[in-house]
Amino acid sequence: MQQYLDTVERVLSGGRHKPNRTGVDTISSFSETYEVDLDEGFPLLTTKDLSGFRWESLIHEFLWYLSGEEHVRSLREETGIWDAWADEAGRLDTAYGRFWRRYPVPESGLEGEAWPDDSHRWVSEDENGRTFDQIQYVLDTLRESPHSRRIVVVAWHPANAAVSTLPPCHYTFVFNVQGDRLNLHLTQRSGDIALGIPFNVAAYSLLLTAVAQRTGFEPGTFAHTIVDAHVYCGAGERGDWYADSLAELQERVAAVRDRTGFREVADWIAETAPPEPSGTQRQDHVPGLLRQLAREPRERPEIEVADVPLDELTFEDVQLHGYDPAPGIEFAVAE
Repeated sequence: MQQYLDTVERVLSGGRHKPNRTGVDTISSFSETYEVDLDEGFPLLTTKDLSGFRWESLIHEFLWYLSGEEHVRSLREETGIWDAWADEAGRLDTAYGRFWRRYPVPESGLEGEAWPDDSHRWVSEDENGRTFDQIQYVLDTLRESPHSRRIVVVAWHPANAAVSTLPPCHYTFVFNVQGDRLNLHLTQRSGDIALGIPFNVAAYSLLLTAVAQRTGFEPGTFAHTIVDAHVYCGAGERGDWYADSLAELQERVAAVRDRTGFREVADWIAETAPPEPSGTQRQDHVPGLLRQLAREPRERPEIEVADVPLDELTFEDVQLHGYDPAPGIEFAVAE
């Protein structure tokens, strides 16, 4: 997907060195935006292999979002991608699908504010009080009032975010109809370019495809805005080296005239930068991303989603066809 590679190149060539809460430094860029037309195929990266366990984890995570669960007990049976942020009981103090399906409705608001009453069709009551099903609201509105400009889903609750171990990164998205095409715009406060963003693009494109199929539209454009788009570049002396050498790195990236030149930049880093500290191997994502920039994107695969109600989707109901990626590249998570 060339849009992804263009974003990688923009961040590496124009970003700033930026420490952060993980202790692993980043090269960070503000407000990266791009669009992907799903008419041209499903946007699963082909410049590195995301099949096998990675694809399976993506689908299980997607179904977990749709379930609205607030714990990772069932997800843990299939993948451990959220284990690092869960407590001993498997509960997760972030939001995502929980707020998609059960957004908290206040018992009473300020005078003059409008809130749904108990009989409202998108409201239910559970052990946490009254909640609002945003996904069902999306489906109903697209069927009944498809030209609405209010088809918004939010996973961000300011009070939760103020204390959460990991508040949502991809925190709000909007559906928008143009003609017979359903489009989706995702806003993300923070995006790990190497590891997180490929998952986010694929997951929300899958969501767009599934919702379009159930509301009578063609999947249209996935648009993505990443407020802090960053590439992890290593801890300790490795991170310090990037702080001192960023200008030269960016000059070298800007001077590349064909894809093979990106491999030469990666070789320069291998020869010049200090080794990554013990226990932090592959937390420097820059060389791996440069290797991807050196690769030609291949034809996109196709996605097939079974025609069943959204809440009844299973892992077997999502099939990927014609995926022929380049070899995988390993990156370590900065927690």
